[in-house]
Amino acid sequence: MAKNPIWKITTAVAVLAVAGGLVYARNEPGLLASLFAAPAGAATPAPAMPAMPVPVTAVVKKTIPITLDYSARTESIRSIVLQPKVQGYILDQAVADGADVRQGDLLYRIDPRDFQAALDQVKAQAQRDAAALDYAKASLTRGNELSKTGFLSKDTFDQRASAVQQGEAAIAADKAAIQTAELNLGYTEIRAPFAGRVGRNQAPSGTLVSPGSNPLNTLVQLSPIYVTFSPSEADLALIQKAKATGKVTAEVVVPGEAGASHKGELTFIDNAIDHATGTITARATIANDDLSLLPGQYVNIHLTIGEQPDALMVPQVALGSSQLGKYVYVVGEGSKVDMRLVELGTADGALISVTKGIKEGDQIISGNLQKIGPGMPVQVLPGK
Repeated sequence: MAKNPIWKITTAVAVLAVAGGLVYARNEPGLLASLFAAPAGAATPAPAMPAMPVPVTAVVKKTIPITLDYSARTESIRSIVLQPKVQGYILDQAVADGADVRQGDLLYRIDPRDFQAALDQVKAQAQRDAAALDYAKASLTRGNELSKTGFLSKDTFDQRASAVQQGEAAIAADKAAIQTAELNLGYTEIRAPFAGRVGRNQAPSGTLVSPGSNPLNTLVQLSPIYVTFSPSEADLALIQKAKATGKVTAEVVVPGEAGASHKGELTFIDNAIDHATGTITARATIANDDLSLLPGQYVNIHLTIGEQPDALMVPQVALGSSQLGKYVYVVGEGSKVDMRLVELGTADGALISVTKGIKEGDQIISGNLQKIGPGMPVQVLPGK
């Protein structure tokens, strides 16, 4: 096919025009910049993310107690039902329902008049028998002289001696009767056998009561108090090892009562393991001086069985939680956030030990945790 000369001429002219334009634009910088400028409406690069100010806390190394934690339940050391030992009418209740009482405090009074009259009667009988004994002794003394001269028969003398012995026996019986009457009179006052707290009254004034009848009330000891729990068979070896070296201390905390705790020590481990559960019954004795723990209450108990030196501690507020587990944020290379998955140990106040995931010298981010994420730039606040 024949070449078209007109096409060749047109191409040459276009090339010369573009070359001339570039030469002119090089001599005019503004024109060159406008040639290569971004078209109108194109997106501009995003500015760099500003660093988030964050407070940090250094990892603390300290010796912490090693504890075992259990759910537990409180039990009263002594709990009794108050019942009368004599029959009579309730005169009054000396303390209010739910009152805290000391040992020996008066709780109830039964009408004492019948028992006072019985005591007066046996005392009068004792006086009469004492007078009869005095006469019998005097008669025996006279009979002794008369028997020596033959003016008193041997049988009469023996009768007088027998009368003295009978009188002495009567006096002994009177003493026992007086003691019984005094005891019965004393039973009209029902007193606390130990310090504790009374419950709800079940025998109002005027109620006729007798031994074996309905109870009057209940009395429970609150201080000290037992806390019973069930450690596993595996924990038993640790507890026994700690107990062999000395006292095992216990701390009892009531769920929901922040900061409130009660101190005591482990005092009892049962002699057999429950095959069904693989646990054993153990018990701590707690002072409960403020009487705030009540029998039957569910609590948490922490046994201290040793110490862990050089534990790495971080603030509990710095902990986060995800599907992968617990984590903390640390200031990493280039002042950027680095997320570390951690394994936790024993808590100690506001701090908690970390057994894996951090090292001494790490800067733990303890604030603005909701505003940061892995890889974000941060700025450590001054003085932290």
